[in-house]
Amino acid sequence: MIHSRVPVSDLREHVGRTVSVCGWVNTLRLQRHMQFVIVRDNTGMVQVTHKRDNPQLEAQLEVLTPESAVKITGRVVDAVQVKLDGLEIVPEAVEVLNPAVTPLPIDEHTGLEQRMDWRFLDVRRRPATQLLFAVQTTLELGMREYAYAQGATEMHTPKLMGTASESGAEVFEVGYFGRSAYLAQSPQFYKQMAIAAGIDKVFEIGPVFRAEPSFTSRHATEFTGVDVELAWIDSVEDVMAFEEQMLAHAIAKVADAHGEAIAEHFGVEVTVPTTPFPRVTMADAREILRKDGWDPAGEKEDLDPEGERSISAHIKEATGHEFVFITHYPVGIRPFYHMRAADDLSVTLSFDLLWKGLEVTTGAQREHRYDVLLKQAGRAVHGP
Repeated sequence: MIHSRVPVSDLREHVGRTVSVCGWVNTLRLQRHMQFVIVRDNTGMVQVTHKRDNPQLEAQLEVLTPESAVKITGRVVDAVQVKLDGLEIVPEAVEVLNPAVTPLPIDEHTGLEQRMDWRFLDVRRRPATQLLFAVQTTLELGMREYAYAQGATEMHTPKLMGTASESGAEVFEVGYFGRSAYLAQSPQFYKQMAIAAGIDKVFEIGPVFRAEPSFTSRHATEFTGVDVELAWIDSVEDVMAFEEQMLAHAIAKVADAHGEAIAEHFGVEVTVPTTPFPRVTMADAREILRKDGWDPAGEKEDLDPEGERSISAHIKEATGHEFVFITHYPVGIRPFYHMRAADDLSVTLSFDLLWKGLEVTTGAQREHRYDVLLKQAGRAVHGP
């Protein structure tokens, strides 16, 4: 008789039934009269208890090693004395799918470099590491849910391009059949063309490449970017509202699905942000920071890492919010295609979103008027 595989987390629903569990041997306690095996899958752990009353099962369990892949078929029974959800499996059949050679190449004392050499095993053995991937999945699901609900179309744009996709950032050049191609720094060209093609709202979640030689926690040569483009907006506020609501929705899903696990493994409480997020103009941010001694010479147009951390701390203290939009950046530090403010042509209708002192997104209202765009492009090349 074939028994369907049941995830460990669902075993409570199968008490009294015979099921199969597939996973890895976590620990073994082989006593004179009893054999205990803890089996782990990606949803949890369960105890397998055998009284040594079946010589064939006894022999199969006796040769198991930690991290061997096994399929255990047996009856799920209540066992209040067992700490693992008060359940155990009384085995009826044991199948070793792949035995693990002992000793294992890593343990809880192994250094990072060797653990990275055995990354699959390291991830498998550490629930906190697996949690990172689960959280990423839930966060992306939440962002997609919100975007779809707003009528957005998801795109998958090319990652090999004939020219650089963004100014001001270095590119990775790769050979392409005797010619040069470049890894995409952004899907922005394709997003803009989609808008011009009549697709009102588009987004993409995909890889982004930046050949920036800086070796800091604020730089990455490859990361997963979330890009959004919106048509028919009334102002840059529409863009910020879309973003803050998307993030709030996605973070709420993470808190609901993984909040307890994150607190257990990382000691961090997931804070679901309220909307709207605080907004501070760049001019006001500089004024606030200079009162505390930042940039005493008054030379900096943009926020440096110290400034980003300080303004985030100020907003956190003043409002309790972990996010803050810094808006209205000066023309000199923004691309030519950012729209200028009608009442002050020296600033752009743009923003950065900071989270706990780290810039996580950049956005703007694009200049859509052809004649204005030509003038701004000319100034960017030739100067005022």
